[in-house]
Amino acid sequence: MLIIGLVLFGMLIGAGAQLILGRSRNRVDWALAFAAGLIGSFVGGLLISLLRGDGIELRPSGVIGSLAGALIVTAVWQWYQRRKSA
Repeated sequence: MLIIGLVLFGMLIGAGAQLILGRSRNRVDWALAFAAGLIGSFVGGLLISLLRGDGIELRPSGVIGSLAGALIVTAVWQWYQRRKSA
């Protein structure tokens, strides 16, 4: 159950990152949301939680770190896609 919860949480964080960065037509690319959410949650959330001393428990610092990581992953992916198509 924990794995399913982490995957769903990551997808929601990834979708939130896409909406914050302004996807076209306000549609969510769920594959990107999945990847950005999991990578961003792992890197950003784990890193910030460990730096703050929260461990691996769900804390506001981890959620903020997850969103920040997902924003970075999504922004890099969008930049890469624009550069590739140009």
